[in-house]
Amino acid sequence: MLRAAALRPINVMILVIGAGIFVTTLAWWLLPLTLVTYASLAFLAARDPIFQRKVLGGDTVPKASPNAGEGSDVSPERRARWLPRGETRQKVEAALDVYRKVVAAIETSDDVTRAVLDDVIPRLHAAADRLVDVAQGREKAAEVARDLSRDTGSAAPTSARQENLRDLENRINAADTEISGTYQELQDLRAKVVRISIDSENPARANDLNASLDGLNARLEALGELMTRQEER
Repeated sequence: MLRAAALRPINVMILVIGAGIFVTTLAWWLLPLTLVTYASLAFLAARDPIFQRKVLGGDTVPKASPNAGEGSDVSPERRARWLPRGETRQKVEAALDVYRKVVAAIETSDDVTRAVLDDVIPRLHAAADRLVDVAQGREKAAEVARDLSRDTGSAAPTSARQENLRDLENRINAADTEISGTYQELQDLRAKVVRISIDSENPARANDLNASLDGLNARLEALGELMTRQEER
């Protein structure tokens, strides 16, 4: 694993760039700085679960939630079209439109930028699938909440029923907030990709982009699992 991380294109590129600048300027302080940066990137890559799966021959996309597994061969855009028409579907489709633009921007960039953003596209695919999972869970929760509200109106409400209804409403609100936030975060990621394509020699920008995507995936996965547990009740 460490050998694969050491030979990763972006890490080797750091060595080449550092060596090139050193040969040009003969600034001795560049040697330890380059080696420390290279070692840090190799260490982080070796601990990256996505990179580990790629090296071991597993899936390149992070493990998705059970809902995504049911339609693993179906694009998130197509799954989004199965959502009921309404505001949630519109928001998801808008976010997926930005997601596709981010992927296209990476795929059409120069070789150096694509090497720097080697692990970004699998993270984007995972986030898109998880976003649709959350939206599907949100719509199912909304349907159950509507049924509970009708039952409450036709019979004396019980404390358990009211508690379930409040819990559903909280989950629906959390899903709405995350769906709206995902659209904005994807917009921010698109801007970061543009900046990386301009300054591809700065590894900190790529690390920041990957960290943002990891955080987005973690939130969507946790919320998707929460929705799934509610469906199983």
